[in-house]
Amino acid sequence: MKDSKLIPHKKRIEMYGKLKKILKDYMIIQIKPEEIDDAIDGDNDLNLNWLEGVKSAEIINKLKPDKAILDCPSTNVEKYKEYVKNLLNKNVELIVEHKADVNYLITAASSIIAKCEREREMDKIKKKYGNCGPGYTSNEVTQEFVKKNYDKYPEIFRKSWSTWKNHNNIKKQKSLTDF
Repeated sequence: MKDSKLIPHKKRIEMYGKLKKILKDYMIIQIKPEEIDDAIDGDNDLNLNWLEGVKSAEIINKLKPDKAILDCPSTNVEKYKEYVKNLLNKNVELIVEHKADVNYLITAASSIIAKCEREREMDKIKKKYGNCGPGYTSNEVTQEFVKKNYDKYPEIFRKSWSTWKNHNNIKKQKSLTDF
């Protein structure tokens, strides 16, 4: 098995179509930028890892499996597992590990579905706002899009994202002629 990011786009889309036909019970939760910002900058004392844990528990509670396998985003696997376990409504056998999407077929499948759904959302954003690249900080097109549009389209940017903060801070920074 491969990490979904390492599967070529065309193959991933093909697999996604097959998975949607095969899988009976699955759930997709989309987390909007404002929800991420509220979790990170609000009073919730969360970060992206803990927010992912909250959403994983939400899915597990809704689907009610006997067993769930999670790819751990945190460096501390045991702490993350305990965090998710405390959010569950019932006792579930919980397997949490790094590279679970490489080690378990069902987790690989969920990773493919999530990646394809993210790409679909990015396509919608591109149609509405223009070429924003893939939405990753490391991408030059995305960086340029953020630089030009960080203040024009507040609904699509996470204000807690360091890339957005950097551009916002540059705008607020005064030059010597302002004094």
